[in-house]
Amino acid sequence: MNNEWTMQKFMKGAVLLTIAALIVKALSAVYRIPFQNIVGDQGFYIYQQVYPFIGVLTVWTSYGFAVAISKLLADAHDEAASNQRAVILRTAFIYLSVISIISFTLLFGGADLLARWMGDGELAQLLRTGSFVVLLMPVLALLKGSFQAEGRMEPVAYGQVVEQAVRVTVILVGTFIVVKTGASLYVAGSTALLGAIVGEIAGIILLLLFIRKKHRPEIRQTEHERVKIGPIIKNLTIISLSVSMSSLILLFFQLVDSFTVFSSLTDHGMDRLTAMETKGTYDRGLPLVQMGILIASTLSLSIVPLIAHTTQKKSGRNAIPYAQLTFRIALLFGTAATLGLILVLPPVNEMLFETRDLSATLMVFCIQIFWLSLILTMTSLLQGLGKVVLPAFLLIVGLVLKWLCNAWLLPKFGIMGAAIASNVGFAVIAISLYLYVYSIWKIRFASGRFYIHLAVASLLMICSVLAWMFVADGWLFDGLSSRLGAMLTALTSVGLGATVFLLYIAKSRIIAEKEWFLLPLGRRMAMIQLWLYGKNRKW
Repeated sequence: MNNEWTMQKFMKGAVLLTIAALIVKALSAVYRIPFQNIVGDQGFYIYQQVYPFIGVLTVWTSYGFAVAISKLLADAHDEAASNQRAVILRTAFIYLSVISIISFTLLFGGADLLARWMGDGELAQLLRTGSFVVLLMPVLALLKGSFQAEGRMEPVAYGQVVEQAVRVTVILVGTFIVVKTGASLYVAGSTALLGAIVGEIAGIILLLLFIRKKHRPEIRQTEHERVKIGPIIKNLTIISLSVSMSSLILLFFQLVDSFTVFSSLTDHGMDRLTAMETKGTYDRGLPLVQMGILIASTLSLSIVPLIAHTTQKKSGRNAIPYAQLTFRIALLFGTAATLGLILVLPPVNEMLFETRDLSATLMVFCIQIFWLSLILTMTSLLQGLGKVVLPAFLLIVGLVLKWLCNAWLLPKFGIMGAAIASNVGFAVIAISLYLYVYSIWKIRFASGRFYIHLAVASLLMICSVLAWMFVADGWLFDGLSSRLGAMLTALTSVGLGATVFLLYIAKSRIIAEKEWFLLPLGRRMAMIQLWLYGKNRKW
């Protein structure tokens, strides 16, 4: 390759991809709210039953395989390896094409069987529509991987944002038109899945335009070099699964719910329409959890290249401070987001989704934010260290535990059982990953002082928010319309809770100013902390 990998260029590209991924994740969480408002809880149930099938394949191929391809290509960087790069690209394309064709065949041809297993035969049409998404994966993954291998992160970042923006636009505009014309909610669901196909096409077109704009170096082949494809396929599989596993785990948990929740509710006496609406109401927790783990997602995306670089540079010793900081930030904001959302969930539920139905279940559901914040952080630390096999195994163990707990708890506690089961599975994964990381590093991730101040900040936030909500929800906004009152209560409560929590954290200085500056978007917090500390040094 003609371009050189410098640390400055590497970090600049990593930051750009982090920002793009953050935008994509935010859009992925936010669009579900207006979508639910358009189609209602039953329509939301229909979409969420099928989306995990498509989401798993999309994340694995377009993200996981893209990273794997870029790593293999980047490793074969000199002129002598030109034939090897050609073989990698050809092998990756053929391998991904085989996976795509098999996945398409299973989803399209097995749609009726899968729909029956989920307890709703009409979902078959959505599975058939969504199956076409996987046919575009080989081209998209190959383009992304090639650009990343060359250090050209801009096309990948812009492509991800455009792909998601087009997808969300098609979903919201398309379903709005379909619902207004009086078509069934299953047709609306198929239209929403069509958005993923259109989004991918838009992403591919944009990446192809970047290729035309800047011609890439020609890959020359030599006749005498023979490259074994077996190790290439093995590395593609291992790397793609390892880097995408932490993103896939939430989708796999949703997939378990797709097969077990609705069928269990109907098997134990609930009528079908009520069961659909109950599952759709339960699925309201997904965008809330996605928004709650945005900070942890940002950290996990930014920490992997940093840990990997410092580990290779000086035997891993320089990586320890970054690992400690990442853990403390993830625990800090994971705790704040979990407690804060639980406190304000009833008015937030009504503000976003029109009713306060199943607020207690959604409170339990949102505890997942805490566990996922730790899981994303731990898997990213281990990925940076090159430890990928055991974390993947632990994620599988948690998934199996989720399925078993669903089977046990759903008949006993109804929909609440599914929320409890998710937390059990995620808790086992998070604790196991922490113990594994500790066994590698034998370091203290946070001091006792950190935990004490975190507890005090949480307690102050809880007391202030509960007191304000008692006044706001019960008296101050009581004369307004129900949803407007809920919105004002939720927004003011969130603002108050966040302010109290962050001001105390800043005053306690359990995260130093120089550490805030190392984090994405941490500069503002560092300046606030410096200002507060300067106002009263003896506090």
